[in-house]
Amino acid sequence: MKINIKSVQYHVDVVGAGDPIVLLHGFTGDGTTWSETVRHISHHHKVILIDIIGHGKSDAPTNLERYDIQCAAEDLAEILNNLNIKKADFLGYSMGGRLALTFAILFPTRVNRLILESSTPGIKSEMERSERRQKDSALARRILDEGMVAFVDYWEDIPLFSSQKRLPEEVQKNIRMQRLGNSPIGLSNSLLGMGTGSQPSWWERLNAIELPVLITAGGLDRKFCLIGKDMQDHLKNAQYKEIPHCGHAIHVEDPQKFGTIIEEFLNNT
Repeated sequence: MKINIKSVQYHVDVVGAGDPIVLLHGFTGDGTTWSETVRHISHHHKVILIDIIGHGKSDAPTNLERYDIQCAAEDLAEILNNLNIKKADFLGYSMGGRLALTFAILFPTRVNRLILESSTPGIKSEMERSERRQKDSALARRILDEGMVAFVDYWEDIPLFSSQKRLPEEVQKNIRMQRLGNSPIGLSNSLLGMGTGSQPSWWERLNAIELPVLITAGGLDRKFCLIGKDMQDHLKNAQYKEIPHCGHAIHVEDPQKFGTIIEEFLNNT
């Protein structure tokens, strides 16, 4: 379905029945990337799949201000209002995890439980945030200058996704085709408006979160393992799960294990 929020058309799919859970994909993704996870949890939950602004079948406006992560979180609140959902669980991967965490900080009464996969509260140091903004700005220009094929070729080869080269060829092909289906201006503006260098650092706000949080990271993704453990130390009610033999995208690399962990958390908290 399409939901209009402040002149931006969001693409939203709803699958299953039960307590609602919102799934938020990563950068270059869309709601279809959660297909295996949906199979695990839609038997007992109403799964809300949202294509984040600039991604998938949602609009990709040229107005950079619409991509601010706090603005995107406000859009999520309006989407829930349109669906008559007062409160939901949230599962976010990478960029989607940062957006889910932002939503939980801005709208704490609207979140039951929070699941963060390979995500971060942002960058602590302003100097490092500035450096990241410069890198994201250069990559954003590259997307527009060189086009989607050249960008996806580059993106597939960054070290963060090296473990995905072990996936079956058909799976890799499907991931590539999904990425290529995104809008160049949407991805460019997402980097500029919603990147880790642009968003606020939420590290100092983590201790105010009282709801149950599950943090997951792939054992091969050492950077996010360290971030996940650090986040657990800052949160009052958090579990940390490290999934061996996986990299950044656990739900893609080991969907069975990831789905089982998610089910257990939802059933036991």
